[in-house]
Amino acid sequence: NNLHSKLAPTYHTNSGTMRIEAKLILLCSSAAAALAFCPSSNKVAVISQSSSRCSCSSSSSALFSTENVAETKEQTTSINDTLQIPLSYSEMIVQTSQAMTDALTTAGQTRQIVRILLPRDANNDQIGVFQEAEAQTANSNALNAAETTKLVPTDESWQGGIMQLYRAAAPTTKDILRALSPTMREAGVPPKIVEDRTIDESGVDGVGLLYTQIGKSGGDEVKGEQFEEEGGGGLFGGAFGGFGQSVALPTLSSDDMCVFVQPNQEVVDSIETLSTQSDNGSSSPLIALINPQWRDVDDALDSASKNDNAFGAFASFLGGKGNSLKRLDALGYQTTYTLEGYVCKGGNIRLLKRFDSDWIAFAENDAGDAWVKVGQQKDRPRYQDVEKFLDDKGVGYKYARDLGMAPKL
Repeated sequence: NNLHSKLAPTYHTNSGTMRIEAKLILLCSSAAAALAFCPSSNKVAVISQSSSRCSCSSSSSALFSTENVAETKEQTTSINDTLQIPLSYSEMIVQTSQAMTDALTTAGQTRQIVRILLPRDANNDQIGVFQEAEAQTANSNALNAAETTKLVPTDESWQGGIMQLYRAAAPTTKDILRALSPTMREAGVPPKIVEDRTIDESGVDGVGLLYTQIGKSGGDEVKGEQFEEEGGGGLFGGAFGGFGQSVALPTLSSDDMCVFVQPNQEVVDSIETLSTQSDNGSSSPLIALINPQWRDVDDALDSASKNDNAFGAFASFLGGKGNSLKRLDALGYQTTYTLEGYVCKGGNIRLLKRFDSDWIAFAENDAGDAWVKVGQQKDRPRYQDVEKFLDDKGVGYKYARDLGMAPKL
């Protein structure tokens, strides 16, 4: 009896709960039955109508998207077919300036990154020559230009290091600025170009700032200091850059152009300041970076510095380029023209890309007077990709071609 009295309340509670659950189940069953036996034509019509709207909308958007993609692909294919490796210094200047102009006028790209080959004396690789002559860029339009000057990648073959590269990059940049200048194109009047080496605080990092002063005569005062070939930045020619004068950035008008020559990560602050101060929307002046000292490809430190965490910040502190690239991306800097090269299977390779083209790989023929297209792809070809391009084309090693063991290229 005691046990029954203890269980009775629980029994009655459970039965009450069961009665409530039974009513709910009955109610839900009635609603489900009513929904099941009601006419379904309206529901089907509404669903079909909404589905047809979605399908029409998606099909029309897909149609426009397909047309845009097809048009873009056709334009890219056309540009890919016309691109060729420049065979002379003057051809490279024309091709580079044309790509920069197209990016500025068609895409509104006022912040550009450009990588090019540099002119070098043709006798630089001769054994026993202890002093290399400077490349004659000013006379490169002469008939014997190919015999005195050749275009060379910015690799370890330059014995003079970054300063020798700068002595070739600075006059090349001046020629590019002259080709870009509207006064040069319209009236044949070259612009006033100021070379400022105060941007290089150490004086030996091979960094320079070149900009035009459209509409200013030679006697007009410009902001910043002008240096010749051996000028240096900072106090005492940059020997004590940390204690030297502050960098005086130029004031640019909408018609001016400015180029940072071989910038490194130490001058990203100056790039950011000048780009922000000169940002006037559609009338912003052209600011370009030519041959930045960081590489296109990433090493382990560069990859780690791209992470948004403490480890990435530490990798950037150690020299990784991730943080610098993020800042440049935020400013709108994009690569508009790239011409670089290396050696694969013993032969010279050149990679060429415009802002509106794919990456195209060329191989130098055995005569050394032409470049043969061996492949192309959307992403930058790795060394293994270029090697596969050559294998697919049946191109053997250079020594095998020279010895007659493989077909000539």
